[in-house]
Amino acid sequence: MLEFKEEDVVAENEQVRYFVEDGIATVTIDRPERKNALSVEAMNGLTDAWSRVEADASVRAIILTSADCGVFCAGLDLKQAAEIRARDGVDILTLMRDPMQHAMQKVSKPIIAAMTGSLMAGGMMLALKCDLRVGLRGTRAGITEVKMGRGSPWAVPMLWMVPQSLLMEMVLTGEMIAIERLAEQGFLSSLEDTPKAVRERALGLARKIVEGAPLSVKAAKASVLAAMDLGLAQGLIAAEQLHAEVYASLDAIEGPKAFAEKRKPVWQGR
Repeated sequence: MLEFKEEDVVAENEQVRYFVEDGIATVTIDRPERKNALSVEAMNGLTDAWSRVEADASVRAIILTSADCGVFCAGLDLKQAAEIRARDGVDILTLMRDPMQHAMQKVSKPIIAAMTGSLMAGGMMLALKCDLRVGLRGTRAGITEVKMGRGSPWAVPMLWMVPQSLLMEMVLTGEMIAIERLAEQGFLSSLEDTPKAVRERALGLARKIVEGAPLSVKAAKASVLAAMDLGLAQGLIAAEQLHAEVYASLDAIEGPKAFAEKRKPVWQGR
């Protein structure tokens, strides 16, 4: 489990912690007293984190997690939303720079969700925007907006991740379901027995990603996402275009050379 050092924490936003080690950035929502709910400060802190990881060439993979409290993320901070509405007469989303976390979708590096508790509403939004997901057995998940008079337009990409009937059940009823059901449908990479094991599994995946050729990893993620947008025929064309840089790179020469010489490759990312 990663340990934070005081100098590694983003001081300007105590609700979202940021730590980098060995090419892996760990972004942690740190609001256990509010079940890691997404306040204005937390949402804007996440937006800052995505800009930071994208700008840092040393970061090769990202782990998104939260402070242990039994809940990975409870979604929007409804108490703060009510306070802002009563005080200022505006919706809480207007104070968030990126309330749907579109910037997260534009991160070119793989993001792994280490979900050490249940998740609902905005917590589900964050999870489905990650590329890999590790969950905790015995927890629950839900798209609960219909119970709160809110909305879940961000849930549409989940149609490419789970069966339509399951997604309809989630968005129409707002009921929480066992995380095991989502795992059975392939929404999660794995389920673990303890929060510590969840983080260790996520860290293991991140380390494997870091070991890969940077350009190859970037193109692989971009190709899968492009195919979701474009469909099979156009997705294949886009994938070939995205991989052109990979095949023309020095790393494409280094990989076979290292294999032949029976040594670990030294990637240059070019």
